[in-house]
Amino acid sequence: MARKLCDPELLGPWKGQGLTLATLCSHSSLQIFHGARQEGYRSLGIAQGRPPRFYDAFPLARPDGFLTLPRFGDLPDHVERLRSERCVLVPTGSFVEYVGPERFAKLPIPVFGNRRVMAWESDREKERVWLESAGVRMPRRYEGPSEVDGPVIVKYYGAKGGRGFILAKNRQELEGYTITEPHVIQQYVIGTRYYLHFFYSPLSEDGYRVGEGSLELLGMDRRDEANIDELYKLGSQEELTRSGIRPTFVVTGNVPVVLRESLLPDVFDIGERIVERSLELFGGMVGPFCVEGIMTEELKFYVFEISTRIVAGTNLFIQGSPYSDLVRPGLSTGRRIALELRRAEREDRLDEVLS
Repeated sequence: MARKLCDPELLGPWKGQGLTLATLCSHSSLQIFHGARQEGYRSLGIAQGRPPRFYDAFPLARPDGFLTLPRFGDLPDHVERLRSERCVLVPTGSFVEYVGPERFAKLPIPVFGNRRVMAWESDREKERVWLESAGVRMPRRYEGPSEVDGPVIVKYYGAKGGRGFILAKNRQELEGYTITEPHVIQQYVIGTRYYLHFFYSPLSEDGYRVGEGSLELLGMDRRDEANIDELYKLGSQEELTRSGIRPTFVVTGNVPVVLRESLLPDVFDIGERIVERSLELFGGMVGPFCVEGIMTEELKFYVFEISTRIVAGTNLFIQGSPYSDLVRPGLSTGRRIALELRRAEREDRLDEVLS
């Protein structure tokens, strides 16, 4: 049975009309605008201050128009402009960070995907309930510094791109930090980080079946982080601190990855479990999401986080990845969003992909 996500009254004015794909001029906007253009959609860039000039350098990814705001957080004050252009908002990590999940959830504008999922991503307590109940392997969580018995990482709530995260080798080192924001203390698993880019389509009737739809793997990446390298994250902490350097985890770039093919069954099992549980908890995810984790030398994958929308690592694959090319040549996540919208329009099923 099809799951309806969108209030008919909210969606009514959009049905049978030309849609505009809108997102913030940040994060992964280039491929979202490019994908919209490929599928014949108009696009709107929501800019802070003034439209960024760098779009002029990328004519195939320049939005057709701009909505300029003093601050991204002022978006709720400009819904009439969005409604007048029949905009569909495509959420990114910038919406989570700058608009906030609660205000974003109340916007009277259709959103691609299930907007309820943002609350589960931005609250690390709820996120862990979801992932643990899905049966995926996760790093141990500590309720406080007194429980720490090994290396840990401290993460703040929300989509901050790694800003402010703390890594400590033991309890004594952790107690030397002052932590004031809402956070979680998590076991630091030694291994290789992988970011798995999935797409769940409730409309698809073939492929890797999950629920009433299908699960696709569109790519994978690793991340470059500002001033700390993978091999030295634990060993160099003390020496760097003595030198006046505080290592950070601010993401500055992304690196493409291809996983050992023998591990793909485990990857799809993880994605399937997470999607199935999301259907039970809050009506499911629609569209792109990213499972973030660590592969140990025993080839066990620990999921430490999930991003429930398009992630910046997909920017590597605007012309397709080794995985998405086997779904459709040259397929980006941005275009995959536009394709899902186009199919939903054609089959009169927008209420299954918009909320």
